Amino acid sequence: MVTVAGMSAEGGRPEPRGARPIRLVIVDDDPMVRTGLRLLFGGSNGFEVVGEAADGAEAVVAARAHWPDVMLMDMRMPRVDGVEATRRVRSLPGAPQVVALTTFDMDELVLGALRNGASGYLLKDMPPKELMAAVARAAEGECVLSPEVLRPVVDFIAATAPGSQRAEAKRQLDKLTDREREVAIGLGRGWSNAQIGAELGMGVSTVKGHVSRVLAKLCMNNRAQAAVLINEAGLV
Repeated sequence: MVTVAGMSAEGGRPEPRGARPIRLVIVDDDPMVRTGLRLLFGGSNGFEVVGEAADGAEAVVAARAHWPDVMLMDMRMPRVDGVEATRRVRSLPGAPQVVALTTFDMDELVLGALRNGASGYLLKDMPPKELMAAVARAAEGECVLSPEVLRPVVDFIAATAPGSQRAEAKRQLDKLTDREREVAIGLGRGWSNAQIGAELGMGVSTVKGHVSRVLAKLCMNNRAQAAVLINEAGLV
């Protein structure tokens, strides 16, 4: 059963964020996990928990009803798992950012969620302040894949990706110019725009323009998807 708070679909899309709290939906089949996360985020002035869901099917209903900025999405759930739920949510108009929530450093479900548009993934046992800071970054459209978090992704891809998948990733990257490819490699390393600019001798605004073109050419909607593709191609 979906539980909700705050604005409903009848109330329309919320105003642009500005100074308002980050609207959050928590998706997990364990009620104890949902309660803990609700208490954590609900006790902060920077967040408003507008809904909860116990599986991926309910997550899609909550996303349509409450216009969250971010959904914290468990991966292993009954009926509809986190991978399929991420795909459905990210295909919605005005889709929220989705952050995979897991107890595993990396598995096939997390990688599937990243390929389907998740902004990154977080471990359930990470320190509360780090968890909240990461969700805040996701709300701003940032990739929640720091170089430290990205390492398990890279290792998992290296161990599981077949040769055909690597060849297809390289074929997709042929669409990029040399400069765009350099920027894409920075994304694959989990670098921020400022880090990419420092490495390549470009201003942050120029990097942002290149990143937008990279994502458009690759038909991707966030930096995490691009990072996965770059690592599948073996460029980092």
